[in-house]
Amino acid sequence: MGMNNIVARPMPSEQPTPAAAVWLKASDFLKSEIGDDAFGSWLAPAALRTGPDGRAWLVAHTGVARDWVRRNAWRRISELWLRYDPEGRELALTCRRDFEGGETVAEPSAANEKVEPSVVAPETDRGRVGMPLRPCFTFDTFVVGPSNEFACTVARRVASWADGHFNPVLFHGPYGFGKTHLIQALAWEALRNAPNKKVVYLSAERFMSSFVRAIMDRQTGPFKDELRNADLLLIDDIQFVAGKQSTQDEFFHTLTTLMENDRRIVLTADRPAGAMTELDARLRSHLCAGLVCGVEPADRSLRLGILARKLQVLCGHLGCNPQMRPEVTAFLVDRFADSVREMEGALNILVAQAGADIGALTLEATQRLLRTNLKGAGERRVTVDEIQKAAAEHFGLRQADLISETRTRAVARPRQAAMWLAKQLTTRSLPDIGRRFGGRDHTTVLHAVRRIDALRATDVQLARDLESLLGKLGA
Repeated sequence: MGMNNIVARPMPSEQPTPAAAVWLKASDFLKSEIGDDAFGSWLAPAALRTGPDGRAWLVAHTGVARDWVRRNAWRRISELWLRYDPEGRELALTCRRDFEGGETVAEPSAANEKVEPSVVAPETDRGRVGMPLRPCFTFDTFVVGPSNEFACTVARRVASWADGHFNPVLFHGPYGFGKTHLIQALAWEALRNAPNKKVVYLSAERFMSSFVRAIMDRQTGPFKDELRNADLLLIDDIQFVAGKQSTQDEFFHTLTTLMENDRRIVLTADRPAGAMTELDARLRSHLCAGLVCGVEPADRSLRLGILARKLQVLCGHLGCNPQMRPEVTAFLVDRFADSVREMEGALNILVAQAGADIGALTLEATQRLLRTNLKGAGERRVTVDEIQKAAAEHFGLRQADLISETRTRAVARPRQAAMWLAKQLTTRSLPDIGRRFGGRDHTTVLHAVRRIDALRATDVQLARDLESLLGKLGA
């Protein structure tokens, strides 16, 4: 059964029919109850349609989605429909395969401007493998500068489905400098240029969890078929499959199959392919044979452009002039030179505090509002990768051991120590640290941190090891 690649949504100028108005109200309310993820997975791709007899039908995109809606949301949908429908019409549930004839009335995604069409999401019996695209991550909002100009050019070429493409394409660079924005913009543009093509976007973490779930559900066949039938497969942060041998094997075979069938693959990573030594050698060889394209840290002019674009968006929501004092702008782009994300986060704080008066904010007021965020800003920051390398060298291990599934004490304790160091020396969240240690859950990181904290007072050798590592890391 085929699935539409993009859910059509009415233009803002269109006046919805009465049935559409009812559905938009009901689905908007439902989205706030069940959350963005569940709504985006099961209801955003659905459509409200009228049958030949005038009856209203909620048409799910697949039979699996229909069954999920019936089990988890249908009673609430029916209640909301009756609440908002002054004519008391009945609403029925079906799927695209079973619906015959009729007219499309409205799409659930139109109920809230923040919910947008997403790429095709391959499914197992328990849900989606692919992930929705963020509406704001398009080429229109991607600010181009010398540090990312070549990467953007490559992305646009791949999105045009031009012949003679490089395969696979790997975009690499530090966190927070636009790789995810770029790869999602590529997906949006590829779908716009070829609506009938099958495009699948997902993170490496989602790839791993979906593969494990498919194994548990004995659905590896459908899982493989869905990914290997993609015309364009995009995977974010591919370095996280390292240390998971079965996952690496599956990804290697998926990559090989797609390349043999002249399908396109685009990946992102935090470093060049050749530097990902913890990856399987066969997989690393495939990545090196494609086009490895760097996304470098943004220079000052690019940071100014990104800040201006972000300010324009935020002030657009407030209905105010997107201007700040020059000294405030200069302060932000210079103080947060190491991370565009942190610069954008600082701007979010300022706009949230000052509101429409952002243009009147002084440098002194800016520094006061950002005092917590400025602690240590501009100083050298230790990365999780540096911590892993230092810990592996200190304990006589390979970096790949720290992110592997090995649970022997000789590896587990150094891994816990490295997680503890990551918590102490970086600003990464527990889930983020877990992902960098082989896709582990945040509770595993929390246990490691608490365990090392408890052992430091009694284990003299561990205390010395930690002190030595802190010194090597300049902390």
